[in-house]
Amino acid sequence: MREAGRINASALAAVKELLQPGVTTADLNAAAEETLRKHGAYSPFKNYGQPPYPASITVSINEQLVHGIPGKRKLKEGEIVSVDCGAVFEGYVGDAAFTAGVGEISAIAQALIETTEKALYVGINQMRNGNYTGDISAAIQKFVEGKGYQVTREYTGHGVGRQMHEGPQVPNYGRPGTGILLQPGMTIALEPMVLVGTHRTRILSDQWTVVSTDGSLTAHFEHSVAVTEGEPLILTVL
Repeated sequence: MREAGRINASALAAVKELLQPGVTTADLNAAAEETLRKHGAYSPFKNYGQPPYPASITVSINEQLVHGIPGKRKLKEGEIVSVDCGAVFEGYVGDAAFTAGVGEISAIAQALIETTEKALYVGINQMRNGNYTGDISAAIQKFVEGKGYQVTREYTGHGVGRQMHEGPQVPNYGRPGTGILLQPGMTIALEPMVLVGTHRTRILSDQWTVVSTDGSLTAHFEHSVAVTEGEPLILTVL
């Protein structure tokens, strides 16, 4: 899983280097696929679900929270882009995501990105032996809502290992001391999904892209993390 995580981080780094006006979302997908192939890995996203997801990454722009499909759309100055990528290597999965701006972005967008990334690390800090999944959820919710933002209710973090989506589900809201007891060796993909306006979402006609119902900005960060006897171990870093 550590190697799958490194490969996944490499693919996301390749995508991040391309984020500039005029680049298409399909270009981002191609860069990720090339990196995965180079390392002998592939994406668990492609052909996942019904209808089958058609790409190796998701690219979600502005009000698109998650699951945006790469295509002909060109990135524009001032947009914010959330990219989610998975990597399967020797039967194990790494799963991670980031949000970044295209060129100069607004102060509102920058604050949203910073809050969402910090929320991820607030959650990771709760990934400790003897804590519960509810401790992670509650910490993320308290931090995000304390900054005046909303967390999604419909989409959650999740266990990750031999499959992209395993138990337990880890929502971005909850109560401390509830849920599943964390023990060394457990691996979970934590992914705060944060909205400026309402927490409500809807799915577009492509049956994949999730957007905020009020059109407000959204952001998404994710790491695959292992519980150890000591500090949490982030798997999806170089």
